[in-house]
Amino acid sequence: MKQKEHQHKSLDDVHGTVEVHKGKSKFRRVLSFFGPAYLISVGYMDPGNWATDLAGGSQFGYTLLWVLLMSNLMALLLQSLCTRLGIVRGKDLAQCNRETYPKRMNFVLYALAELAIAACDLAEVIGMAIGLNLLFGIDIIWGVLISFVDTFLLLYLQRLGMRKMELFIVGTVTAIGLCFLVEMFFAQPDLGEVAKGFIPSLPNHAALYIAIGIIGATVMPHNLYLHSALVQTRKIERDSNSIKKALKYNFFDSAIALNLAFLVNAAILILAAAVFHKRGMHDVAELQDAYHLLGATLGTEWAPKLFAIALILAGQSSTITGTLAGQIVMEGYLRLRISPLLRRLLTRSLAIVPAVIVIVIYGDKEVGQMLIFSQVLLSMQLAFAVVPLIHFVSDKEKMGEFAIGLNTKILSWLIALIISVLNFQLVYQEVTTWMQETDNLLLQFLILAGAFGLLVLLVMTLVYPWILKRKPAMVGVHNSFDELEFKEAGSFNTVLLALDYSRSDEKVVSQGLRLDPSQCQLVLTHVVESANVTYIGEQTDDFEARQDYERLKKYADFFLEKGYQVRFELGYKHRVTAIKTLVEKYEADLLIVGSHGHKGWKDVVFGETVNKLRHAVKIPVLIAQ
Repeated sequence: MKQKEHQHKSLDDVHGTVEVHKGKSKFRRVLSFFGPAYLISVGYMDPGNWATDLAGGSQFGYTLLWVLLMSNLMALLLQSLCTRLGIVRGKDLAQCNRETYPKRMNFVLYALAELAIAACDLAEVIGMAIGLNLLFGIDIIWGVLISFVDTFLLLYLQRLGMRKMELFIVGTVTAIGLCFLVEMFFAQPDLGEVAKGFIPSLPNHAALYIAIGIIGATVMPHNLYLHSALVQTRKIERDSNSIKKALKYNFFDSAIALNLAFLVNAAILILAAAVFHKRGMHDVAELQDAYHLLGATLGTEWAPKLFAIALILAGQSSTITGTLAGQIVMEGYLRLRISPLLRRLLTRSLAIVPAVIVIVIYGDKEVGQMLIFSQVLLSMQLAFAVVPLIHFVSDKEKMGEFAIGLNTKILSWLIALIISVLNFQLVYQEVTTWMQETDNLLLQFLILAGAFGLLVLLVMTLVYPWILKRKPAMVGVHNSFDELEFKEAGSFNTVLLALDYSRSDEKVVSQGLRLDPSQCQLVLTHVVESANVTYIGEQTDDFEARQDYERLKKYADFFLEKGYQVRFELGYKHRVTAIKTLVEKYEADLLIVGSHGHKGWKDVVFGETVNKLRHAVKIPVLIAQ
């Protein structure tokens, strides 16, 4: 089970950073594995789930509690498959997809995964904005914009380390649970009726629709990518016994965390049943309606306040896991790693921009529809994560003794079938509604073409690992070492030295003196940046330009005395542009430039050249520091 050394690691910055307790205390050893599933659990109680839970409870009382339980059991199996994949193969789901499927197909799967993450983030943004509106009276649009600030909360938590981030999430999950525990005390549900709700039954077709919505909103596709990566943060031995223990302890972690998420979802449905259904209010599905009615029906102002607080916490905690999932998906599929800040800004922008546009055009009344739309997008993508996952953990060649058995395989495919059919049913119903509401033939054609394309892609995702064999490609940000071709490089012919007449020139000249005079020629330059140059350009002949020329000639004479072939020329106005122009003019194959030694806000004040220059020229750049 030894992993290849050149394989890129999932979530590389926190991979294997959490030490597993190796002492005699079994409790502490088990506890060291607890954490990843709590980050997963917040996705099962995000604001997108609340609407379906409220609708189910207000319309059908406790009848659909069994659907929540069934969804939770399905989720537990799927998440345990993710932990198996991550622990045994040391790869996340996105990396395994890249290794297995063709390049173009992987790009589509990546696009769908990013769409799902953006949709989930949209639900979290809207949920948090609604919570702020209900609790503090802040306009929805301002609440959406305020949610942008949590970008920096995630960055702060990442700096503290994985364990601190897990503790933060555990804290928010606990707070959400306590809010609804108090709500249960206020609502006083009928425990006998609650127990009957776990007996499977569907009163009518409308109940089936709500049940589909509950299942569709429960299992989140980005959680499957995320969990397969998070379990790799634990530093474990690679022998068979250690892997078996890691699988067992991570299952305990998943079971406890997902059951807590189930209790929160069940509490929302029970609250709606005890407060609204009992009083004949059968059409409460909007979060705002539930908030306002809770205070009126329960006779305490704490009931709606706790509801809003839990909603804000759910949105806040869910958005953190969504960003981590985005990082995993991007690195796994594209081998592209970008800064956490940029990753967070991109993810949050994809959610905030559509929300702001809709709110500005249509007002707050469309916020509920955006929540539904986000759940449809999530439902549409789920099958494309579940199907490959089952393929990978069933592969005896890759998983060895840890490949799932026949019974687990049958149950997994059955769950995949149920989830896929129910989710596509939900998508079909929503798409049919959209088709009926528009007379635009082009839009109708695009909707149908998109639906057909997704169906074809799903079939390909299902059959490709069975009927086609393909040499595995090394997965990770970096290419395989074996794929690289090394050629002996010749000597540099023309080397450009950029001088700025500061102490950094000492290091630039020192690097120039390391070159063999018989092998190359030197080109010296300095960029004139006087006030006259700004308006006149290289035609200027002011005192500074003349002085700069004389000094550059002194540098040239110094190298000539050392036996070098030297040419020199002033550049004008813009440093990066001028140096790039001279590189191209003299066909230089190496650029030596000095570092100013400042960064951050000083770059803004004094100007910053080196980084921009590195990207502007197409030759090696040696930075003398």
